[in-house]
Amino acid sequence: MTQAPLLLIGGAGAIGRQTAQLLRATHPEVPLLFGGRNLAKADAAAAEVGHSEGVLLDLTAPDLGLGQRPLTAVVFFYMDHTLAALRFAQGRGVPFLSISTGIFEIAPEIAAYMHQPHAAAIVLGYEWLVGATTVPALAAVNAFGQVQDITIGALIDEQDAGGPAVAADFAHLAQLLPAAFTRRDRAYIWRAGEDAKTTFWAVDGTLVEATGFSSIDVVGLATATNAPNVQFNLAIGVSSTRRRGEPKSTEIILELSGEDHAGQPLRTRQAVVHRGGAAPLTGLGIVMLLERLTGLDGQPPTPAGLYFPYQLLEPTAYFARLAQSGGVVLPLEVL
Repeated sequence: MTQAPLLLIGGAGAIGRQTAQLLRATHPEVPLLFGGRNLAKADAAAAEVGHSEGVLLDLTAPDLGLGQRPLTAVVFFYMDHTLAALRFAQGRGVPFLSISTGIFEIAPEIAAYMHQPHAAAIVLGYEWLVGATTVPALAAVNAFGQVQDITIGALIDEQDAGGPAVAADFAHLAQLLPAAFTRRDRAYIWRAGEDAKTTFWAVDGTLVEATGFSSIDVVGLATATNAPNVQFNLAIGVSSTRRRGEPKSTEIILELSGEDHAGQPLRTRQAVVHRGGAAPLTGLGIVMLLERLTGLDGQPPTPAGLYFPYQLLEPTAYFARLAQSGGVVLPLEVL
């Protein structure tokens, strides 16, 4: 039986192409549809990946301009302000994953799920690089009896461009979200002004200036661990590898503190690094989520529900695939 294709809306962009190439390398038989508003770009991306097709989408139409064409899942690579793709996926009863919504804009998606909770599996894929922060952080939590503080520092190399759609999404977030959603002393607050400014140590020991960022990682990690303090900080500058004269990379610093299982103080510090930049890490998370949602991993497809990525990404498999893709998790000295 021929499998229905996966629909990649905005798949002709940098992250979409990385995702499609990873899918093709792992699942050469899976057909892909590159959907967008520019058919020439969609066709070019489809031809590059193979066993794919470009389609012109109309996000104002209930069927997105696809008629009754069957699909296996829908991925949206940029901000969907109309929720057209989400409603379309619910109507078809197929899994839906989006990666660009700001934490302050998730209410419409939550409402859409609440009104049709049994329609489809929906993944709020807004975690930083789609699981690259939460999966390693939750693995590190296993050493703790109680976590008190989780501090995340994400360093994006200034040369790590994600394409115009990614740039537009970041500009949108920067304009509308000057404060950083944070958990402090068990209360959720918004850090703003001087309170949002901070620093963290990069992998090579360089102190970088950063600003608080409202990532949904904060909510997920605080809920999963009950840590009283969780914050996410973002820096854009020169990555540690490029300071050594090597190509750019993306790095995530994870700092945890609390008590071990014997009640003794414990602090850990590690980094997730990928020398391909942010796009390969993002693509890896999307591919593994699609595998889990649709059953491409050999297990039954994910039932209807609302999910964080870390709830669907199995850590052992994730770390193995991370290493295969060129990423590493590095233990760091506690400072």
